[in-house]
Amino acid sequence: MAIYLFFVLIIMDIESLKASIIEGYRVSKDEALSLVENVDTKSLCALANDLREHFMGNKFDLCSIVNAKSGKCSENCKWCAQSAHFKTNIDTYDLVSRKEAVELGENNFSQGVKRYSFVTSGRAVSNKDLDTLCDYIEEIESETDIKVCASMGLLDRERLEKLKDSGVRRYHCNVETSPNNFKNLCTTHTLEDKIETIKICQDLGIEVCSGGIIGMGESMQDRIDMAFLLFDLNIKSIPINILNPIPGTPLESAKPLRDDEILKTIAIFRIINPDSWIRFAGGRLIIKDIQTLAMQSGVNAAITGDLLTTTGATIKNDIERIESLGFVID
Repeated sequence: MAIYLFFVLIIMDIESLKASIIEGYRVSKDEALSLVENVDTKSLCALANDLREHFMGNKFDLCSIVNAKSGKCSENCKWCAQSAHFKTNIDTYDLVSRKEAVELGENNFSQGVKRYSFVTSGRAVSNKDLDTLCDYIEEIESETDIKVCASMGLLDRERLEKLKDSGVRRYHCNVETSPNNFKNLCTTHTLEDKIETIKICQDLGIEVCSGGIIGMGESMQDRIDMAFLLFDLNIKSIPINILNPIPGTPLESAKPLRDDEILKTIAIFRIINPDSWIRFAGGRLIIKDIQTLAMQSGVNAAITGDLLTTTGATIKNDIERIESLGFVID
């Protein structure tokens, strides 16, 4: 009887919390951690899914990327195969050709993907490469209705203005992890450098996509702190990457996360950021067996196709899965 009454109390508390969040209540960090630690995975994910339905409906946002410049990065981010500090077996190359970049964007658009992002390795794209990429972007903008995004490092106002003028609607700059944990994973730039870039974008009227990676040895409190940072920055597109340990990087031996830990992390990101796009990003193959559960735990967006130095999911398979769960591609 005592166990039954405790179960009923938990359910009542969850229902009450859901109603409060819908009315505008924001959970505290302590409450968020308590939810993760004390509420079972199924109930927590159901709460997150209900909040997603209330705040976001059944829309699903799909985007794709082109790895426009690969490798030889000056930064020492411990998770990254493109860092020149580590010996990995990725392909390295300078800018892709105009033909390849434009054709890939047009192909993705023809398959139903409405966003397309140019991603370059390095601390910040050079002025010369930026001019070339802006030409690519202008051509894609003139040939299709796809919305163009960019992820080109820690850019100053002048270069971000140039991207905006070329047609870029959204800029991607991950915070990666919690403020307390960032220095443990990268020392060649700071979280404050990233936040500065984010705030310049917002000041210019460019949407921002920013999230992070889980599975890098961080605690659940670190993940919650990151989710709160993204809320405080008013981020409405939040990619969640699952670390894919790359041989040659310092995190190559990182311990895989449990399925329930991944699902609870996704759910708490939704609970903390109820009206944001929570986006599948890197590490899709690692969670292939729980992708459907994740999409019933708060996820309502995804990067589709190949993902930088690892393989993602095909556009066709993604769309079939999304539509089978009752979502509509936004």
